Amino acid sequence: MKQGEVIYRHSRTVRLTHWINALVLLVLLMSGLQIFNAHPALYLGYASDFDHPILAMKAVRDGEAMRGETTLFGHRYDTTGVFGVGGDSESGYQRRGFPWSITLPGYRDLATGRRWHFFFAWLFLFNGLIYLVWSLTSGHLRRDLAPSSQDLKHIGGSLWEHLRLKFPRGEEAKRYNVLQKLTYLIVVLVLLPLMLLSGLGMSPGMDAAFPWLLDVMGGRQSARTIHFISASLIVLFFVVHIVMVLVSGAWNNFRSMITGRYVIEPAGDKP
Repeated sequence: MKQGEVIYRHSRTVRLTHWINALVLLVLLMSGLQIFNAHPALYLGYASDFDHPILAMKAVRDGEAMRGETTLFGHRYDTTGVFGVGGDSESGYQRRGFPWSITLPGYRDLATGRRWHFFFAWLFLFNGLIYLVWSLTSGHLRRDLAPSSQDLKHIGGSLWEHLRLKFPRGEEAKRYNVLQKLTYLIVVLVLLPLMLLSGLGMSPGMDAAFPWLLDVMGGRQSARTIHFISASLIVLFFVVHIVMVLVSGAWNNFRSMITGRYVIEPAGDKP
């Protein structure tokens, strides 16, 4: 078997901002769920419309017991033990949206959750600005992430290879494929800024200084919904990203994000 070629795949800036972002987004997610649990419902517009939520998680009495009920676009689902309510009649029922096991703190404490969330939101902003400025000035955004017209012609083929868990080797593995480029661009240039701007728009201080932010998003409740949806899509990206890292070579991918060095398997070894 031919020996793989070692390339320098990720710069120090990419690696550093990647790991800072991973930690920051984890804290933002868990503390954000703590804040969401204070009122586990989403609406559109400037004010809460309690009779017509887009999403609502609540506890409903069922005889002597309590059950969790989640409403999504008017459709009701029994989510006992997952969303709406936890515990039982012996230990005591807990009215909440998401389980406390995935919130920060791991119990009802809105004030602490808000402090963690706002502090790490600023870390996320500064870390993102560093990455964006470096990407623009170094050519990383144009060179590595912007898909060419030739790339776009092969979206179908790239998607089919991913579905079959067939990953590029040789020269093809030295650059991101078209699906990676498009996904990273959407996350970096759309989802992350959207999550940030909608979150800042809901901050009392930022709202006072830039009231037009909420107007652009259609009101405070719309901004809260946009914030929740964009964060959920980022979580989905994270899950898919981890799965792809594992199935395409966990150690090789992990090492490249620590040292920057990545081993390219020869194209001839491809089954």
